[in-house]
Amino acid sequence: MQSSGKKLQIVILMIVCVLVGYAFGTRSVTLAWKDYKPVIGIESKTPPPGQNIDFSLLYEVLERVNRDYYDKTKVDSQKLLYGAISGMLESLDDPYTSFFPPKENEAFKTQMAGEFSGIGAELGMTSDKRITVISPLDDSPAQKAGIRSGDIIVKVNEESTLGWSIQEAVEKIRGEKGTPVTLNVLHDKAKSPVDVKVVRDTIQLESVTSWVKKVECKGDECSPAPSSCESCAAVAYIRVSQFGDRTNEEWVKKVNEVYAEMQKQHNVKGVILDVRNNPGGYLTDAVFIASEFIDSGVIVRQEDGTGKDASLSVSRKGLLLDVPLVVLINKGSASASEIVSGALRDHERAKLIGETSFGKGTIQQALDMDAGSSIHLTIAKWLTPNGTWVHEKGLEPDITVAFDQKKSDGKEFDNQLQRAVQELVK
Repeated sequence: MQSSGKKLQIVILMIVCVLVGYAFGTRSVTLAWKDYKPVIGIESKTPPPGQNIDFSLLYEVLERVNRDYYDKTKVDSQKLLYGAISGMLESLDDPYTSFFPPKENEAFKTQMAGEFSGIGAELGMTSDKRITVISPLDDSPAQKAGIRSGDIIVKVNEESTLGWSIQEAVEKIRGEKGTPVTLNVLHDKAKSPVDVKVVRDTIQLESVTSWVKKVECKGDECSPAPSSCESCAAVAYIRVSQFGDRTNEEWVKKVNEVYAEMQKQHNVKGVILDVRNNPGGYLTDAVFIASEFIDSGVIVRQEDGTGKDASLSVSRKGLLLDVPLVVLINKGSASASEIVSGALRDHERAKLIGETSFGKGTIQQALDMDAGSSIHLTIAKWLTPNGTWVHEKGLEPDITVAFDQKKSDGKEFDNQLQRAVQELVK
């Protein structure tokens, strides 16, 4: 279980790296991440080891701004400092390495703790610098309003997002519960954008849900069957919507419930693990959950900037080691959810069903800085046990099933979930 006692956690930021472009917290959550002092502060002109940097230009610019800028009310030394740090990190051309000022840092921690105020959609940036939606969260205002994975946010309240950073998008989209924001979005494969009005709300996120049901399939369609159906097969379903502070605790509870119910049912065909629209979270959570289904071996490999290769292996004894398994993925499955999916396939424990995943193959370290700020720094890339790097490519499913709204409307099982059921009961 992830708790507030985690120190210097390594996270797969999807929520993190993909950032929290919507969710800004309404309550304070303290995570005991290691306090970290910057090597170079405004008062220090000593470059870090191995660097020969002349900071005189920076201090000359600061001096000129303080002395000569015409509107003294706009000269805020704290904002200048934060802007300099953000600009320095942006020069790395890595959307997952970023600086979080105090408010944004608190909001990020709040979201990882499972409660926040916002529209409920993870934001990222495309390769051509456009603000995009990685995935809307389950039952969030964004999802209910029709925001989808892959949407490009063209405008926010009539302001163009062209040239915006993630932080600028964050500032514009965030807001108090009950207030509206109008997003002009370009849906995937659409020819022109549309306005979508979203009313912000407080979101309490349960990251793991589950059920065990009897099912029946007729042709290509599968649906829940009456519990009285003696001849019907049964399947178990576990959905993980993110890998946050409470995910491991919730996972253990739900898996124990599922396992107990599976023992009562006869003719249980297997488990469906659903990580669609799961933007990621903590790396250690991914290892914990994959260990439920794999008895031994590597879950994920890491390669740092020096080329050093390190591996994280199965961390515990799981309950579902021998149960038939399929995994549902889509373009909103990123980061930690890709780690789990890739490991399960490489160990030949599961088939992947759905659509190609997002493709985020780097690892970030979250470091608390002075005054409540933090940096999320990309420190390594991760690979599946077989050495596959999914970055900007994603995981291709073994069975491709595009989501079909028409085939899903009014059905308890959407068309991708129906195909997963078919695979288990065939």
